Amino acid sequence: MPKVSFPYGKSTVSYDIPDDRFNGELVSEIHHYKSKHTQEELVRLAMANPVGSPPLHELAKGRKNIVVIASDHTRPVPSKIIMPQMLAAIRKGNPDADITILISTGCHRETTAKELEEKFGPDIYKSEKIIVHDCDNSPMVTLGKLPSGGELILNELAVNADLLVAEGFIEPHFFAGFSGGRKSLMPGVASRETVVYNHNAEFIANPNARTGIIENNLIHNDMLYAANKARLAFICNVVINSAKEVIYAVAGDCDLAHKEGCNFLISKCGVSGKNSDIVITTNGGYPLDQNIYQAVKGMTAAEAVVRKDGVIIMLAESSDGHGGEEFYKTFAEEKDLDKMLETFLKTPKEKTRIDQWQSQIFARILKHARVIYVSNMPDEMITKLHMIPADSVGKAVELAEAMLNKPNATITAIPDGIAVMVV
Repeated sequence: MPKVSFPYGKSTVSYDIPDDRFNGELVSEIHHYKSKHTQEELVRLAMANPVGSPPLHELAKGRKNIVVIASDHTRPVPSKIIMPQMLAAIRKGNPDADITILISTGCHRETTAKELEEKFGPDIYKSEKIIVHDCDNSPMVTLGKLPSGGELILNELAVNADLLVAEGFIEPHFFAGFSGGRKSLMPGVASRETVVYNHNAEFIANPNARTGIIENNLIHNDMLYAANKARLAFICNVVINSAKEVIYAVAGDCDLAHKEGCNFLISKCGVSGKNSDIVITTNGGYPLDQNIYQAVKGMTAAEAVVRKDGVIIMLAESSDGHGGEEFYKTFAEEKDLDKMLETFLKTPKEKTRIDQWQSQIFARILKHARVIYVSNMPDEMITKLHMIPADSVGKAVELAEAMLNKPNATITAIPDGIAVMVV
């Protein structure tokens, strides 16, 4: 009887699956991948051998006002390893550089002081200038139109920098294809108006707006245009395993280095599995399972292998609640999923509601399968989001069997739904 361990918050939970019902455990190869280098060495080697770009210290020469875009509290980017090396490279090129670390919150809540110190460590937190992007209130600059027609409005600090660079990590992304690279700039430090236009219903519904796809992905195309328009000159992106350790790093040109990182992921993250009655998945634990909003990402992997009208069991501690007021209200106030999706598709791009994209994908999942949600959240919150609450994996499986009227329902396990691409 296979015992599968699932990340949950900062710990794990295990569940024994009967052999005769087990359809497999879908795990990305990156979780078993071993590098001969340490995490610090991987970043150092990437920085020393940039793709399509001079080294960062060369770019920094003669540049006074330098902005380094960094991820926020919702992303497990190992900034304690990346940021010191980026700052050292900048100061090697220009010891007198005026450096600002700009936190790319997108439309998320503000990153707290405690979260910043935890992310960077006390030395960088206390000694460096750190500004948290606010998509509604930060000073902005308009840079014209995106290829799709939306207004390109970005944080003034990023636009006015003499040199703009970014750290980040690359993972499969459920509608942008992959995270990392250009995403640090948009949605990272874009205005709400720009973000919601880019995430409009037509683009989200496009079959190329899926995990692992950037070719002909309209969302990706706008993001890359924005990064080039804002002159994002250099990135250092990493790939991490389930322990949040760096196993791969790439640096250099925003587009070329990012593509190289994506190709590495494609070679390691592709999985295939049989359709099952029940699929158990997670968001890979903390910090990505802090709220229900983010947990939709992990559900998309399960969506690809659960049979129609089957059951997805989603494990996400959700210590930060639902994660999106509009997202929550959308489901709490509308029970008809078809009507909800119809409304989204009729909404003009420029009128896209905040969090509509997440609601659209979540509604698509709910139309395909029922979702049982294991978390620390109140049952009422879960039920208002059209899901069934459970307090353990075992209880969730029992509920699923009863809902399916199938005590021998087949089960697939996806311990980290964020890290896999189902092919």
